[in-house]
Amino acid sequence: MSVVPYKKEAGSKKEQVATMFNNISRKYDFLNHFLSLGIDILWRKKAIRMLKASQPKYILDMATGTGDFALEALSLNPKKIIGVDISEGMLAVGKEKIKIKGVDPIIELALGDSEKLDFKDNTFDAYTVGFGVRNFENLEKGLSEMLRVLKPNGTAVILEFSKPKTFPIKQIYHFYFNQVLPGIGKLVSKDNSAYTYLPESVNAFPEGEDFVNILKNLNYKNIEATPLLFGIASIYKATK
Repeated sequence: MSVVPYKKEAGSKKEQVATMFNNISRKYDFLNHFLSLGIDILWRKKAIRMLKASQPKYILDMATGTGDFALEALSLNPKKIIGVDISEGMLAVGKEKIKIKGVDPIIELALGDSEKLDFKDNTFDAYTVGFGVRNFENLEKGLSEMLRVLKPNGTAVILEFSKPKTFPIKQIYHFYFNQVLPGIGKLVSKDNSAYTYLPESVNAFPEGEDFVNILKNLNYKNIEATPLLFGIASIYKATK
């Protein structure tokens, strides 16, 4: 059974996730950077550096949210970045940021679904996903669709939360993630469920070797998993 933000409400995981992000979109960037102590910014930079060698010109940023990963990808000097997300609220915030920075000719944000991408086969040189794949309703279907629109030898970079295994990091992480973070998130975002859903969705996500095996089964090649900060997050890099 998939983890959903609003357990007492009807609607698919996809619909509930879209509603949740619409609800918290105006507070999302602040909470993201505050709750991670700004480390999420460094993680995105590291993930983008992994694409430097392949010099991608056309990039898809899936589950783009407010466009932070897409904006970071500008350092690769691409011709076009298309960010896709299911939340109109998050995209609205992202579009404001992109317009202020004057990079709207390069970055385009669009409403879309990871399981039904509106692009032809072999369109992109690379795709990125930052903290988004665990929100997919059908993980394998989303990963297959993103692989479909990737060019042969194109590169996928996925940044996602994982679970630390060593003492005392594991215990500190669990206390922070399950006790502290939901309280602050609820207080600031005014959404009772969004930051309870976060640890629940991370706990349910098949991270590490399990995720690598899913990518292998879907015919991704040259898969590498890089743990970050004692395993709190991981970057998965693969090619088509």
